[in-house]
Amino acid sequence: MEQSRRTIWFVTGSQGLYGPEALKEVESHAKTVVAGLNEAKTLPLRVEHKGVLIDAGTILSTIRAANADPECVGLIAWMHTFSPAKMWIKGLKELNLPLLHFHTQFNKRIPAGTIDMDFMNVNQSAHGGREFGHIATRLRIPRKVVVGHWEAPEVQQGIAEWMRAAAGRAELSGMKIARFGDSMRNVAVTDGDRVTAEELFGLTVHGYGIGDLVEVMESIPESEVTALIEEYLNLYEVVPELKPGAERHGSLKHAALQEAGLKKFLDEGGYTAFSDSFQMLHGLEQLPGLAVQRLMAQGYGFGAEGDWKAAALLRAMKVMAQGMDGGTSFMEDYTYDLNGPDSKVLGAHMLEICPTISAQEKPSLEIHPLGIGDKADPVRLVFDVAPGPAVNATIVDLGHRFRFVVNAVEVEKSAEPFPKLPVARGLWKPLPDLPTAAAAWILAGGSHHPIYSAALGPDHLEDLAEMVGIEYLLIDNETKLREFKKELRWNEAVY
Repeated sequence: MEQSRRTIWFVTGSQGLYGPEALKEVESHAKTVVAGLNEAKTLPLRVEHKGVLIDAGTILSTIRAANADPECVGLIAWMHTFSPAKMWIKGLKELNLPLLHFHTQFNKRIPAGTIDMDFMNVNQSAHGGREFGHIATRLRIPRKVVVGHWEAPEVQQGIAEWMRAAAGRAELSGMKIARFGDSMRNVAVTDGDRVTAEELFGLTVHGYGIGDLVEVMESIPESEVTALIEEYLNLYEVVPELKPGAERHGSLKHAALQEAGLKKFLDEGGYTAFSDSFQMLHGLEQLPGLAVQRLMAQGYGFGAEGDWKAAALLRAMKVMAQGMDGGTSFMEDYTYDLNGPDSKVLGAHMLEICPTISAQEKPSLEIHPLGIGDKADPVRLVFDVAPGPAVNATIVDLGHRFRFVVNAVEVEKSAEPFPKLPVARGLWKPLPDLPTAAAAWILAGGSHHPIYSAALGPDHLEDLAEMVGIEYLLIDNETKLREFKKELRWNEAVY
């Protein structure tokens, strides 16, 4: 679903004891708040006012309607007055959407000179929200609580982060992933329980032979391949040997054919993510490199070596990051620069890094030997990752449950170039430092295939983890290994 069609429902809690005039004022305030949130342009999704709810029947019917609306991906609840929480029990027990408890009030300041009991009767968020919070906690309803005035930028930022997570959760639910071949042989972390994943996240993984893709590639007209090559020539710095008429141009044509075939296969099947494996390429001349990079840039999820979990997470994070600065990509921790307290990770992959994270406006389009996969030299985009703060994130299957691991990182521009490294690459310092971050990641069982994002932050991903109901572990500047080990032990009991 397009992001512009997704909506968030806004419901306001009250009760009938205050009389019709007070309830009119409550509804007027709620409409003003909703209009203000939408007009602020800071929220990625549209908020829809769904009325003032004053009895259990209306609450239940409204929540059922929200559950049934395919465009509604979350519910914001604001207790403008005191709303006796037993009215909310049946509705909250049926809610299957992410919930944000908005603990705000219409006025910013106490009107000391005019405040009276009429004002006090209507503006009761301070204790109305606590009543609602009690019943949500008693019912063990997962939710985010945002506190502060509705016009404050930091408050709207908290809502925006939750909205992006809600969009990611909605994307996972119903996501279809095409898996060409299987996992890389004998690799553990790329495998996983796809039945439990469908039960928990709502996604499905369908397996295909690479011949199914080749068959679609054979149906692509020459004109489509030619159009893609023209696009490549305009967007990238194409090395001479790949240009039309040059000796390696045939490899570029095959890369374009792969892109067109993959896109057609995915779109016709309703797939928004996919994985492949360099050990299963029968019928292809080269491992898809450029094609995968380009499809990631268009928003498709991808996981190398059969890593369907990485593909799913990348697609969800791409959706969450729509409209934000900074890109999101499949990634791999490849090698280290061990330099004491300034130690760093060189992140890269054989081919498949998304150009949305490139520091170069026009990445270089090149062809080089791969040295693995036993196929012809693949075409790929080569660039440096743009410097700045980012996150690496992964979802891993522990056998009895899933775990979400996130590491905050700082990408730096390398002091030296990499003239002989023919892949996209980024040099980053994992926080708080490489020894702590790497040890924590390893103790948590994190994958060597993280999803890298310079757009999203830890708060976005924490909200997503809570929405799908899985453990969340953050490695950042505050991480200490002794405490991190305790958290792992505690979480074993909790989950």
